Amino acid sequence: MKAAQLFVRCLENEGIQYVFGVPGEENLDMMDALLDSQVQFVICRHEQGAAFMADVWGRLTGRPGVCLSTLGPGATNLITGVADADMDYAPVVAIAGQADTHRLHKESHQVLDLEDLFRPVTKYSSRILGPNVIPEVVRKAFKIAQTEPMGATFIEFPENVAKMRLEELPLPVKNPHMPEPARDRVEEAARAISAARDPLILAGNGVIRGRAWQQLADFAAKLNIPVANTFMAKGVVPFHHPMALGSAGLQSKDYVTCGFDRADVIICVGYDLVEYHPYLWHPTRDRTIIHIAATPAEVDAYYPVAIGVVGDLKHSLIRIGELATPHQGHRLRPLREALIADMKACSDDQGFPIKPQKIIWDLRTILALEDIVICDVGAHKMWMARMFRCEYPNTCIISNGFASMGIALPGAIAAKLAFPERKVVAVTGDAGFLMNIQELETAVRLGTALVVLIWNDNGYGLIKWKQLNQFGRSAFVDFANPDFVKLAEAFGAKGYRVEGPGELQGILKEALAEERVCIIDCPVDYAENLKLTAKLGEMVCPI
Repeated sequence: MKAAQLFVRCLENEGIQYVFGVPGEENLDMMDALLDSQVQFVICRHEQGAAFMADVWGRLTGRPGVCLSTLGPGATNLITGVADADMDYAPVVAIAGQADTHRLHKESHQVLDLEDLFRPVTKYSSRILGPNVIPEVVRKAFKIAQTEPMGATFIEFPENVAKMRLEELPLPVKNPHMPEPARDRVEEAARAISAARDPLILAGNGVIRGRAWQQLADFAAKLNIPVANTFMAKGVVPFHHPMALGSAGLQSKDYVTCGFDRADVIICVGYDLVEYHPYLWHPTRDRTIIHIAATPAEVDAYYPVAIGVVGDLKHSLIRIGELATPHQGHRLRPLREALIADMKACSDDQGFPIKPQKIIWDLRTILALEDIVICDVGAHKMWMARMFRCEYPNTCIISNGFASMGIALPGAIAAKLAFPERKVVAVTGDAGFLMNIQELETAVRLGTALVVLIWNDNGYGLIKWKQLNQFGRSAFVDFANPDFVKLAEAFGAKGYRVEGPGELQGILKEALAEERVCIIDCPVDYAENLKLTAKLGEMVCPI
């Protein structure tokens, strides 16, 4: 068989369902081999969109998403999405075609050293220089992508190697199991937790990767310890859980900040420092930090780990929970009650443009609890992270490692392919939506029934928020938008525009029932941004 055919057999061997990408001259043999494969190739309209699809697929399923491009500009277009996956710890395998190996040693048309180019944004970057190494390189790329900390890997596949003939088989798929936590570390953590006056749990995205959310909820309930989650760990403890405090991650003071100020022992479970700077929640550097994760902690002056419990998260939580003494009372309950009051405050608001709190209330009201929201990056991300209630993990996907704009629409396509039985909504600002608008054609062509909810403020709202807060004026953040309803129709989607108070819930309900791609243009009142900043800045902790 051709080397390209062997490569595709290796993808089949890894259980890959979809490859997201854009064809090119240097991956023609791969394209032809995919025609005879059970692996489905999803034609995207830009390589960045393909990488974001692979990124969200990896986060939602825990299995590597795969994206493919040609050489040169096709490969460089992948980089933002691949970097996002790597910094968000999403398993992704990126593949790029390359020129004939006889051209790689010299200046040549479209040739860049892709192996070197992708090395800083991946866990593993490799070039296939001969057909016989394909089974090893592919197996290694998938194994490393799925090994904690999960992330992105890259394979460069020269076009002449893809044409070479050989007889070879894929390697057996065997991924490593997480080790058991050390007994002495478990016992020391249990003693510290039992002796704590006001312990607090900070749960991160590693809980989702480790599929340990039930064990975390049981741990918090048994030991009576409140839980704050990062933006990327929404839903790891259901919001209805009595120990749930909501999301931590706003750079200004919030209710949950009072919990960190009060805590003497902070138990970080599956927490990655890239999610939320430790200096924001531990500025004093004097608390006892217990690090419970699959890998040792990153070194950071504001994250001085006193006790590290490294190993399988499920087992770590179960074993510590069996040894630790439950705490009495829950002195942080007023923080949860204050946040709930904020969530409900605008439930009946009739203002227009619509307040962020009201948009979120209406969205949460209409969606089922297991439906999926893919949130883009911008001012709306801060509101969604704080106020969108989640009862299940992976029902509100937020990129907060690399935090790249443009992820929502392509990510929603991947989410719908992964979970066709659930409703999927891309929550995005007008700026982020237009960054990958071309994938609207992909969504329509594939028949992926999803809704794009655009928070329209004709500007870069988050940057404006920060400018006004810091300087009292804004600079270079305002722009004009197309008619989003006509734009939707031009792509073959259905467009809606919210034109008055009280309309959003009905439009959302109708759009979700359409079973097609729908776009909702919703004007947002971002005057609430500065009001929130002022309120939190003047906040007196309610405990």
